[in-house]
This record gives sequence, C-alpha cells and structure tokens, in this order.
Amino acid sequence: MTALLTKSEVAKILGVSPSVVTRLVNSGSLDFSEAGKRQLIHGESVLSYLRANNITQAPLDQSRKTEDIPALIGLSFFSGAGGLDLGLERAGVTNVFYCENNRAARMTLYANHPEAALAGDVNDLDGTTVRRLARIGNHDIDVMAGGPPCQAFSTAGARKAFDDPRGNIFLKYIDLAEELKPKYLVIENVRGLLSTPFPLSPGTAPVKGGALHLILKRLRAIGYSVSFNLYNAANYGAAQIRERVVIIAKRDGSPMPWLRPTHSDDPKWNLPKWRTFGDVASELDDSLEHHNSQFPEKRLRYFRLLKEGQHWKHLPPELQKEALGKAFELGGGKTGFYRRISFDRPSPTLVTSPTMPATDLCHPTELRPLSVEEYKAIQGFPDDWWIAGAVTDQYRQIGNAVPVELGEAIGRAIINDMNGKTDDMTDFVNFPFSRYRLTSDLTWVDPAS
Repeated sequence: MTALLTKSEVAKILGVSPSVVTRLVNSGSLDFSEAGKRQLIHGESVLSYLRANNITQAPLDQSRKTEDIPALIGLSFFSGAGGLDLGLERAGVTNVFYCENNRAARMTLYANHPEAALAGDVNDLDGTTVRRLARIGNHDIDVMAGGPPCQAFSTAGARKAFDDPRGNIFLKYIDLAEELKPKYLVIENVRGLLSTPFPLSPGTAPVKGGALHLILKRLRAIGYSVSFNLYNAANYGAAQIRERVVIIAKRDGSPMPWLRPTHSDDPKWNLPKWRTFGDVASELDDSLEHHNSQFPEKRLRYFRLLKEGQHWKHLPPELQKEALGKAFELGGGKTGFYRRISFDRPSPTLVTSPTMPATDLCHPTELRPLSVEEYKAIQGFPDDWWIAGAVTDQYRQIGNAVPVELGEAIGRAIINDMNGKTDDMTDFVNFPFSRYRLTSDLTWVDPAS
C-alpha cells in the first residue's frame, strides 16, 4: 500500500465516505501527515486499522476470474454471509456469481470466494450484465437462489410488502429470473411472507396473504411451476429451531417435491434426533478463542439467578416485574426475555444480536451471550469461514444467514429432481415440517380463491 494516501483514496479502500475518513482521522484512528493544507494518511496506519477492525480492503464489483464452466452453475443474490450458497455448494452446485450490497458482507464473500463474480446493488443489474460478470456466456443456469430482504414481510416489522423499497427488490429478483431463465429458482424468506397483507388489484384494500399471491402469480406468469413450504431447519440437521419459507420454482413447469426431512424430535418418523446446541458446542475446538458482546450489568443480576433452559418466569416472583419493566404488561409468553438456552435442545432462532432484550440468547451455564463462534456452529458454518467486521457486524451477518444444512437440503432436492430421482415422500405425508399449519403450496389459503 502507498506510504501516503489522500482521504478519497482511503475512503475507497475502506468502502466508506470521505467524511467517515475525516472522523477516523480526528478520533486518532488513522495517522496522518500535513502537506500544506492537506492531510495525507499513512498507508501503514490504514493497514493497522483494517487488521484491528477485522476487515479487508473493500472489494469492488468484479468479473469471475475464470471462464471454466462447472457441471452445475449457480447464481447467488442477496448473498449475505453465504449460508444458503455454502449449502448448495455442498450438494454439488457451483456458485459463480454473488450479489450483495452490504459492506461487511461483501468483504466476507470476497474473502471466502475471491475467484467468483461479485456485484452490488441488484437494481443496477440486468441479465446481460449478470452473464458478463459471471463469464458463463449463453450457458444454461441451473440454480438461481436468494433471500430478498425479509424486513418488508416480517411479522416483527411494519409489513409494508411491496410498498417498502425492500419489497420491490423482491419483484426485481423475479424480473431478473425472467431474463436469466434458470432451471430452478430458489426464494427463501420469513414466515410472515405467508400472511403479509397487500391489495390483490390496484385501488382495493389489502388482504391477508396478498403479497405471496402476487409473487406466485408473477412466477406462474413467466412460466414457472411453484412449490413451497415452511421448513424448520432442525428437521434438516441444523442445531436450531428456525422456520423459513422456501419457494422453489421450476422452468419446465413440472411439480417440485418438498424437501425430504433428515431429522426429527419424534421417534415415530425413524429419523436421527434433532441436533442440539450441546452437539455443535462439543465439536468446537477447546483452544478456540470466543468473541462475544456482553449483557449490561443490570441484566446480569437476573441471569445469575437462572439455570440452563430457564427464562424470566423462573425468576423469583417478586423480581419478575422488576426485571421486565414495562414489558411485564405486554401479552404473550415473552419467553425470549432473560433466556438461557439448553445444551440438550436446538438453539432458538438466531437473531442479529444475542443481547436484544426480547430475544436473549444466553449461554446455558456461562454468564455471557452466545459467542460469534457458537453462532457460526449453530448456523453450520465451518470454523475457518471468515466473517468480516466487528463482533456486532459478525452477529448480524450470521444471524441473517440461512442455515447451511437447510441450504444443502435444498440443493440435494434440486439435484435429485434434475436426475429424476424423486424423493419418496409417502412416509412423510403428515410430517410436521414446521410448528404451523396451512403453510405449503397444497394447504396455503390463497386470498384470491
């Protein structure tokens, strides 16, 4: 790196604005020398800053570094930390292209896939540009996969669907699929997608399920058949109760089978038991250094009184209202407050921070939140999967990821379908794919019907 750099040059290296660089200079995070009226930043200081903050030089959009055509071509959108893609790769799909706009996640993707194509804002892409960056010419695309931002559909948010810019990105993704024409199109999203209200036609009132109706209508209009269900990742080997809608659309119009479960918490299905937090924690190297945030001392006071698997309701009755404050008056079970997870159960759904009061993820026996390393293990990432950024950035990327095992189950189902090896699901007719009813393409109630 050059010995002295301008603020604009440093801004490009860090992937931030020049004003952010000015703040870093003023705070003493970056060393500089005066050159007349200009401040020139020491290159070694920039390298030290990158190392200290667990980041790399911000990657630019790039073309794939080879023209080799893999046996199965995959394209990844809204890639995040790469959980879905890693699962597909384990099943046999080679991802040649990644699309991600988040600065830290782009660093993560580039560090783990430096040879692949990388693009930023999906709104800037068209089919021709994607093919050019991926260097695949006119070859058939086998799998196009992604999880468009879920906030527009989450039950925890305002649920504005396609009135939210993030919801419109969902439709942009389908527009790209129409151009690229993959054999299989995978869409992953939150459970709220099944019920998000939206008008069935302009000028009408929003109706429950209207957003999904519009998505399914759009997919069928471009010639794809659609299969979907709400899947609990624990049923596919993840050590986590995490339920996500997975839509698989097929270009040839034939039906796509649901994902065949590999694990269960009920012995009647003759499957291996769910994997637990204790299972994945025991697989971590004893010498591994753990990195975690911490609960405020005022909350640690209550965690000290709780044992493995307990939450706020296990506090002494006289402390419960004091511990929860105003949340005590809220409805529902509130079991995420002051929650210590269990070694002998899968983890609850990982969130973007384990210290959020309503969704605490405290270690079963230690007085701390789950660590970044435990987060990675729960989501199925290998130990050497580097995640960029500060601890908070790492939590966010891992918490937003698709469990690798669920991604692998998706890839396995697609490849079996490609090869005409349809999974025999006759033994799983009444299998509880999730904790909820009416969640599949066969049972979901279309508001237009």
